[in-house]
Parts: sequence; C-alpha cells; structure tokens
Amino acid sequence: MYSKSFTSTFTLALVSFLAMFVSVSYGAPIAIRRSTAIAGRQDTTSSGTTYSGDGTWYETGLGACGITNTDGDPIVAAAWQTFDQYPGATANPNDNPICNKQVTLYYGGKSVTATITDRCAGCAGAADLDMSPSLFDTLVGDPGIGRVSITWHYS
Repeated sequence: MYSKSFTSTFTLALVSFLAMFVSVSYGAPIAIRRSTAIAGRQDTTSSGTTYSGDGTWYETGLGACGITNTDGDPIVAAAWQTFDQYPGATANPNDNPICNKQVTLYYGGKSVTATITDRCAGCAGAADLDMSPSLFDTLVGDPGIGRVSITWHYS
C-alpha cells in the first residue's frame, strides 16, 4: 500500500513529534510565580499590624536562621511566604532580617512572646506560625489539637 520509505519517514516523524510532546509535557520547567502579597500585611515591622493564621507545632532543631533550638525554647518558624519575602531577605536564610524578631501570639485569652528562628516550608498561609512544642503547650495546651487559629504581631 505505502512504500517502505514513506512508512519509515512517517514513523520517524511521528516518534519525533511524540518525543517532543513528552519532553515538553514532562521535562519542561514550570514557571512558579510567588506572590509578594502577604494576607493582611500593611507593614512587616510594625507591632500595630495584627495577623491571623494557623498555629501549629513542630519538633525543633537547626533552623533556617542557622540557630539550633530545643523543643523547650520559645521559638516559632515563620511561614515560607513571610520568611522569603521579608524586606532585606537574601539567598542566605541565615542573614534574613526576620531572624531573631520577637512576635507576640494570642489564643484563647492567653498570649506568649517568641523569637523567629526558622522557616515553615509546610505552612499554607502567609500568616501561619509553627511553634516549638513548649510554646504550643503554653499557649494552647494539648498538642493533640495540632492546629488552632491564632493572631499575632511583631513585638
């Protein structure tokens, strides 16, 4: 029906097209655009702005600020959106000006003060904070609760 030359050429063209399609579909880098807007942020360094987000706890250790903490330290990890876009942040997270900033957290009529020493890669919201177990226990109580709605501001 078709010549062997036509069949070979057609097959080669089809395979080349499919290879190009597969490489574009699966191998091409995907552009990721990070938003510069942090929900509710008016001034990242003002204690007058109150943020609302989720408060969770995590097991501490060596944090993104280059500081090793223990679970008993009153520290928090700032959401990656806030950490990465804090004014003056560079490619070296140890030099981020947000490191060692004091924050005051509120939940259930209680408040605690903590220091930002880490970056929360798993935080979904820009105003979320991940707390050391002892800080979570002081503010919330039962670690089994896991996630609560908190408010906070820079101190």
